[in-house]
Amino acid sequence: MNAVSRNENQALSRAVLEIDVANHPGVMSHVVGLFSRRAYNVEGILCLPVGDGRQSRIWLLVNEDQRLPQMIRQVEKLEDVSAVRRHHADHAVFTDLEAFFQA
Repeated sequence: MNAVSRNENQALSRAVLEIDVANHPGVMSHVVGLFSRRAYNVEGILCLPVGDGRQSRIWLLVNEDQRLPQMIRQVEKLEDVSAVRRHHADHAVFTDLEAFFQA
């Protein structure tokens, strides 16, 4: 179990990270592996190519705690990452997807 206990984990708010990356094999593994190595749980993942396919956009639904700003700085340092944006958990990418699956 990570550093946050289950009871505290349920009380945490969530955030959506929108990450622009170079589109090639292994990039998703590098990004998500960074979270895994630091025992930071990812609640949801969505990845799609954008534009001409040389770039992809990864959306991560994560718990928001005191470690998140450091995690963002670490992601920004990855070679294949060109941009990271932080959104509230009510970002349409996950709320619309959730509504689709509940219908």
